[in-house]
Amino acid sequence: MLQHFEFLWESLLFFVTQDGGWKNLVMLAVGGLLIWLAISKDFEPSLLMPMGLGAILVNLPFSGAIGNAADGSQGIIDWLFKVGIEASEALPLILFIGIGAMIDFGPLLSNPKMFLFGGAAQFGIFLTVAVATLLGYDFKDAASIGIIGAADGPTAILVANVLQTPLLPAIMVAAYSYMALVPIIQPAAIKLVTTKKERTIHMSYSPSSVSRKTRILFPIVVTVIAGLIAPKSVSLVGMLMFGNLLRECLKLDNLSQTAQTSLANLITIVLGLSISASMKAENFVKLDTIIVMALGLVAFVFDTIAGVLFAKFLNLFLPEGKKINPMVGGAGISAFPMSARVIQKMALKEDNQNHLLMHAVGANVAGQIGSVVAGGIILTVVPKLIGA
Repeated sequence: MLQHFEFLWESLLFFVTQDGGWKNLVMLAVGGLLIWLAISKDFEPSLLMPMGLGAILVNLPFSGAIGNAADGSQGIIDWLFKVGIEASEALPLILFIGIGAMIDFGPLLSNPKMFLFGGAAQFGIFLTVAVATLLGYDFKDAASIGIIGAADGPTAILVANVLQTPLLPAIMVAAYSYMALVPIIQPAAIKLVTTKKERTIHMSYSPSSVSRKTRILFPIVVTVIAGLIAPKSVSLVGMLMFGNLLRECLKLDNLSQTAQTSLANLITIVLGLSISASMKAENFVKLDTIIVMALGLVAFVFDTIAGVLFAKFLNLFLPEGKKINPMVGGAGISAFPMSARVIQKMALKEDNQNHLLMHAVGANVAGQIGSVVAGGIILTVVPKLIGA
C-alpha cells in the first residue's frame, strides 16, 4: 500500500519538478476541453471525444498507453498511430470508403456548374501556403499547413504525414477542430462578404434525372482523371470513389450500409485515439502550434470566402431569376454534409421560404472531390519543387 502512495506522490511531483511538466497539465486541460466540446456543444463527438481522452492518456506521467516497454511491447496509442497512420495512412484512407458510401453525387451531376464551387473554395489552401512560406516555414511545412483549409481531416493527415512535417500534431488537431466548428466559422465568414439581399436570393430546384449508368461511371471516370492529373491523389480519390461505387452499384447494399455506419464509426473512433499520439506535451505545447492553428483558420475562412465571391462573380453575368445565392458558394468546402446544412439553416433564417439545401449539397460534394484533388496536387508538386 505504501508503495502505491509513493508512486502517486511521484506522479504528482512530475507536474512541478519535471522540466516541462507544466506542459502536461496544459494538455490534460486541452483533453478536457475537447471532451466538453463533444458532450456539451455536440461538436463532432465521435471524433473529439476519443481525441480528448487520448490527449489525457498520453500526457499522464509514466503513461502505459505510450512508449516502448523493456519486453518489446508498445503502448496502445503509439501502436495505433504507427500502424494506422504513420506506416500507410490506412485509417484516413479507409475512412474515405465510408465517406464515399455516404455521398449522393446526384445533386452535383444534375447541376454540373456546382463543380466550379468545389474548385473555387480551395483558394484558401494555396493562399495559406503562400502566407506560411512568407512567414519563414519550409515549403513542405507551409503546404501541410495550407491543407487544413480543405476542411477534410483525412486529407490533412495524409498530406502532412507523407510530407513528414514536424507540425503534424497541430495540423491534425486544427483540421478536425475547424471541421467541428463549421457552424460557427462559416456563418461569420459568409456574412462578412454578403448583404442581406444576396442571402435571400431564391434558387429554383428542378433536377434532371441522372441515369444509373452515369452514377456508376462517375466514380470510375473521376478516379482515372484525378490519377492522370495528380497521381498522388489516387489513394485518396480511389477510396472515396470506391465507397461511392458500393453505394451506386445497387448490388452490394449490405456492404454499402456497413461502410456508411459500422466501418465509418469504428474508424472515426480509432482515428481519434490514434491522432492523440501526436498530442504529447513536448510536441504540442509550443508557439508553432498557435501559429499553425491561426494559419489553419485563415485557410478555412478564405476557402469559404473564395466560394462566396466566386458565386457573386458569376452573378454579374447571370440574368435576374437565374442568379446564384452566394451562400451556396461557401458550401464548396469539403466539410460534408455539415457545410450544406449550415447554408440551409442560414437561408431559412433570412427567409423561411428559401430552401437551398440541394444546391448546397451539390457544391459540398464537389468540395469533397476538390479537396482530395488539391491534396493530391500538393503531394505531387511539393516533392518535385523541394527536390525530394
